[in-house]
Order: sequence, then structure tokens, then C-alpha cells
Amino acid sequence: MFELIKEFKEFISRGSVMDLAVGVIIGGAFTSIVKALVNYLINPLIGLFIGGIDFSDWVLKIGSATFRFGSFINAVINFLIIAFVIFLLVKAVNKLVNKKKVVKITPEVQLLEEIRDLLKKQN
Repeated sequence: MFELIKEFKEFISRGSVMDLAVGVIIGGAFTSIVKALVNYLINPLIGLFIGGIDFSDWVLKIGSATFRFGSFINAVINFLIIAFVIFLLVKAVNKLVNKKKVVKITPEVQLLEEIRDLLKKQN
């Protein structure tokens, strides 16, 4: 039992788990911002083009079942906005991370690399 607790403590103390926890918390907060953006800005803007109708209240009733497809449209818009923003963030981070450093190879380093390659061939 103590070994299990020790392993769990090591697992939790890894940086990647903490990064994931922070990401989930920030993602939840970001989702509420996007929902507000969609509900209070994008839906009214779309409503202007379709005659002032707020489609978030669109429903289809069949018998006693109510299908809120307007809410589904909101969820799709939320997803697309979140996915696009995440795409932009990942693209920006990749640009920063993947900048290759230009390393000027000195004659000494070049000579050492040649020696290394020759030693590899001999072995």
C-alpha cells in the first residue's frame, strides 16, 4: 500500500501532470469566455443577417420530445472557435520552439566530427 502511495506521489509531482492540470483549469475558464462570445456577440450578429432571430432558442417538438437544435448550433460554434484559437496557439508555440539556432561550426569542431566519423568506420 505504501509503495502505491509513493508511486502516486512521484506521478503527481512530475511537471507534465501539473501542466495538464493547469491546462484543464485554463481550458474551462476559456470555454466560458467563448460561450459568452458566442451567446452575446456572434449569435446576435448572425441574427442580424437572418432577420433578428436568435437561433439558440430554435426547437423542434415531436410529440413529447423537444429537440433543441439551436443549442446544438451554439455548441458547434463554440467548438469551432475553441478549436481555431487552440490551432493558432499551437502554431505560434511551434514557431517559437522550432526556431533553429544557427550554429557556426568552427574548424576545431569540424575536425573533431571528422575524427568521430573515422572512428565509427573503424569500429
